[in-house]
Amino acid sequence: MITDTEIINKHLKELCDEYRRYNGFNDRDYQTYGVKRGLRNPDGSGVMAGLTNICNVHGFVMDDGVLVPDEGKLTYRGINVNDIVSACLEENRFGYEETAWLLLFGSLPTAGQLERFKETLGSLRELPDNFVEDMIMKSPSKDIMNKLARSVLVLYSYDDNPDDTSLENIMRQSIRLMASLPTIMTYAYQVKKRAFDKESMFFHPVDLRLSTSESILRALRPDMKFTDSEAKLLDLCMILHAEHGGGNNSTFSARVLSSSGTDTYATVSAAIGSLKGPRHGGANLRVRNMMEELKEGVKNWTDEDEIFEYLSAIIRKEKGDGSGLIYGFGHAIYTVSDPRAVILKKTAGKLAEEKNMTAEYELYKTVEKLTPRVLSDVKGSSKVICANVDFYSGFVYDMLGIPSDLFTPLFAVSRIAGWCAHRIEEVTYGGRIIRPAYRAMVSAKKYIPINQRSD
Repeated sequence: MITDTEIINKHLKELCDEYRRYNGFNDRDYQTYGVKRGLRNPDGSGVMAGLTNICNVHGFVMDDGVLVPDEGKLTYRGINVNDIVSACLEENRFGYEETAWLLLFGSLPTAGQLERFKETLGSLRELPDNFVEDMIMKSPSKDIMNKLARSVLVLYSYDDNPDDTSLENIMRQSIRLMASLPTIMTYAYQVKKRAFDKESMFFHPVDLRLSTSESILRALRPDMKFTDSEAKLLDLCMILHAEHGGGNNSTFSARVLSSSGTDTYATVSAAIGSLKGPRHGGANLRVRNMMEELKEGVKNWTDEDEIFEYLSAIIRKEKGDGSGLIYGFGHAIYTVSDPRAVILKKTAGKLAEEKNMTAEYELYKTVEKLTPRVLSDVKGSSKVICANVDFYSGFVYDMLGIPSDLFTPLFAVSRIAGWCAHRIEEVTYGGRIIRPAYRAMVSAKKYIPINQRSD
């Protein structure tokens, strides 16, 4: 019997040829009609699409209409993320929950407010009755991001008031999703291991007293054990991933959906789908894969000339995945430096010593040092470029023993705080559905009766 797939594949080339015959654009058309592809201005800056009080991402200054590279700076509700991280390190405490509060409400919590918020998040980590069995175990997914998106959509059915877009209701839904998403992620990963990797899975009881990062590590370790420094490094990563302005693809997706009046679950699910893309959150996994190949291909990790030649081969599409890209470098806004990468680089060095991974750490630093020169020499690029957060985050996750399947899902678990903050701001103050314009390029045509059409 011929399957549906065989029938489709039999005609797939014909169908695709038909599409290519009648579709496509000339690149000059974009310039002719002033289309800002990717919602970017000609100088690389973003098109102004809205206002926000939540976050500012700074990477350049404009001087007489010319973009001038500048040191990167990231602020949450006006507070430099470096100050948040420094305070947590100096006081030896977790900071993601404090950061989530700051993003949602616009102010730093008092000690009492923070303690009550942590207790609330802890109490909501458990998933609804039968959710794990019915939603996660009965329909495992090879991709954890897809499972996160689907699970969030299904939570709509467990909500007695899912469509109410009042501030009170969206806030309730946001806090519940922030608490439950880490649990969904770790359960989905365990089921994926059993169903597709043919490995043992294990579900540990949820400890409601733990911070978000502690809960994640406890759920992933067979013996439930982790060190305080490991949990606080993961916490730091989550702080740095929690928010990055309204213009990044997943957050803008959340704002677009929110502007339509749809529910919180549909909004967050769409943001997860956006983050999955390799041009967005999925980039950290590509960095890791690239570095694994580089470690195999370079005999002497301390030989800068050999590393330079390998990176040059990547640019020439002779090495790597054939894209010609050195992953983990460049950003839409940051030029001289990405403050998140700077913080991760510094912190990763300390853990690398503990984990006996100093050689790998030094290799990452060498690649960071050489890449701008490789791009200049091989491609003739004069663009100021820096390592972005994706370059070091995968290395940190490796040191923490976190499987690569969870690199991007961890990004989502962290970024949900920012998504929810932007959703609340858009629903409360946006006031209009987001609808940019597209110029129609097709000319008028007459309808031809079917008996007059030729093959």
